[in-house]
Amino acid sequence: MTKKRDTIRIQNESFYDPMAVTWTEKYDKEISAVWNHVPERIAKFLATVAVFVLGVSINGDWIAVCVHLARQFGFYQNIHASSNSSISWTGLSLESLKLNNLWSFWWPSCVISYGMYFIIGGFIQWYYYVRQRETPEEWKCQPQKWLTPELEKNEIFWGSTTLFMNATISSILSCYIYNGGYSSVYYNFSEFGWLWFFLQFPIIFLYQDYSTYWLHRIYHWPFLYKNFHKLHHRYKQPTAFSVTAIHPVESLHIQLFLSAPLFLIPCHWLPFYCVTFYAYYHGIIDHSGVSFKSYWWQPWQPDAIFHDNHHQYFHVNFAFNISYWDKLHGTYRRKDRIYNEELFYGTGKSVDTASSNELKTDLEERMLENPLAYRAEMPYKLTKKEIKRLKKSN
Repeated sequence: MTKKRDTIRIQNESFYDPMAVTWTEKYDKEISAVWNHVPERIAKFLATVAVFVLGVSINGDWIAVCVHLARQFGFYQNIHASSNSSISWTGLSLESLKLNNLWSFWWPSCVISYGMYFIIGGFIQWYYYVRQRETPEEWKCQPQKWLTPELEKNEIFWGSTTLFMNATISSILSCYIYNGGYSSVYYNFSEFGWLWFFLQFPIIFLYQDYSTYWLHRIYHWPFLYKNFHKLHHRYKQPTAFSVTAIHPVESLHIQLFLSAPLFLIPCHWLPFYCVTFYAYYHGIIDHSGVSFKSYWWQPWQPDAIFHDNHHQYFHVNFAFNISYWDKLHGTYRRKDRIYNEELFYGTGKSVDTASSNELKTDLEERMLENPLAYRAEMPYKLTKKEIKRLKKSN
């Protein structure tokens, strides 16, 4: 245990803050004593599993999978709403809305979501931000910059607030489908043919990713950014907790768009949730602040630094799992342009038209990027010679 890590631990033993994951720092010695006996390969595997479990659980979609499994195997017919579950209000009731026993869906969704958010999220925070704090240049996208303690707490506060809404919406949708409410979900694998079953994977993936590209980009228009999405961009050096630290209105908008295939096209639940969980997993990866690289079998998937750039430079790199959308629409980050919070619409400003202060600030930001986060060393680094050439050519 180093002096710096001891200092962090001692500082956090003196108080309890429900909006900070201080338990990982307070019990660093105990966690490390156990973790140091775990073989490195297994440790990395467990960290990956932790990210996946967090992605699956924090929005409450795990309960939807349980519902679809129950319907797949016919178990849902064994549970019926009790007569006192009807709550009337101006002629409506939970029964008429296909929300029988909503409470039985809502509380597990919230409890599991919050439990995973703080326990698994806290573990991921410890694994990188406590355990490896002294060597950020080996793993962090922006190794010289960290969120302040105030911003960390703010991030967890908003993450927890939006998490409540996400878990509630998931429980409502799950309860509605469980009770036979309308959806276009089917359960016989071959009902619409095996070709359509397998085509759903790329079709749903493309739909979700392209729609979130545009939703995300629209929320970067001046009015929506300043009133809603700016909250998420307080975290210029994001962590895994940033993934749900967004405005509840925006989160609702996104969740409804992502769920649309369940009600609009013949959709088997298995392809839908495989794609959805893939997106959630990479949502945590992309917001982790850790320089994760995509695997060889993911040629479409940008590395984590791609979205970290988005947080660092604000209005650029709007895509999530397919960076081609940015290349297609001219919002992919370019070496010869500068970006900051005041330059909207994703195209930035050319180096030759930037003021000296704008250029200075942008160059300083570039130096904060970790060369190891890229596959090519510092692809956005601009030398004085290159700047002079760019200004001359324009």
